[in-house]
Amino acid sequence: MTLHAASREALGLAEERLGEVLAGAEAAVSSTVGDELLSVVDLLDAEIGLRRAVSDASAAPESRTGLVRRLFDGKLGDPALKVLDVVAGSRWSSPRQLVDGLESLGHSALLTAAEKSGNVDTVESQLFQVSRIVAGAPELEAALSDLAGSAEAKRTLVRGLFAGKVDPVVETLVEQVVRRAKGRGVGVGLDKLVKLAAERRERSVAYVTSANALSDEQTAQLGTKLNNLYGRPIALHVEVNPALGGGLVVRVGDEVIDGSTAGQLASLRRRLARA
Repeated sequence: MTLHAASREALGLAEERLGEVLAGAEAAVSSTVGDELLSVVDLLDAEIGLRRAVSDASAAPESRTGLVRRLFDGKLGDPALKVLDVVAGSRWSSPRQLVDGLESLGHSALLTAAEKSGNVDTVESQLFQVSRIVAGAPELEAALSDLAGSAEAKRTLVRGLFAGKVDPVVETLVEQVVRRAKGRGVGVGLDKLVKLAAERRERSVAYVTSANALSDEQTAQLGTKLNNLYGRPIALHVEVNPALGGGLVVRVGDEVIDGSTAGQLASLRRRLARA
């Protein structure tokens, strides 16, 4: 999500308020706030007129917050309403960026719930597993990203695949990504969630693809080497792909370290072609 200056400032203020309302709150409260904020995202996505009214910079901030209060008083809890007050009262660069910012706040609240319940490691791991399942099934990703597909059909598909098999926070986050994919591909959104969960542990994410399964000792050694290489803690997410022939490929952000047999052969072919 790339925000313009006004939206970055607005999101920063809303994040501060979210932190205040969740400070000292139980995990269940954080989870409820996340669910409620994401329900507002769904409503604003569906109602373009309302989306424009809530983000209308020509209207007084009090008018916009008053609109939100009239709509959601008695329907949302007080913590979520306090966050919405800041969202509606701030200046956003566009209606779409307001909704994207609100979605980010919902994600943050749900990850805070996972943190408070001690499940953030599990949530991160399961999000990665879901992202790999989707990435490995092109027909599934196409169905989940289909612009013509109904939100309810996609929700039903997600629940059929993952309900009862993953943490409730993971299920909610995956459903939200799928509902808002709008042809952009759900894989990108899932990868962003993995990164957000890793940041909760103050770690960067390394996506490792290995030709063979790594032992615990090999995984620990690789983690230590990457920690030293990047000078910060690295969260490893490993998947096996025999097509590599041997070795492994590591991706951290935009940087790729290709130590696979297939990668070395491809590099050799490129050098021979230039010779």
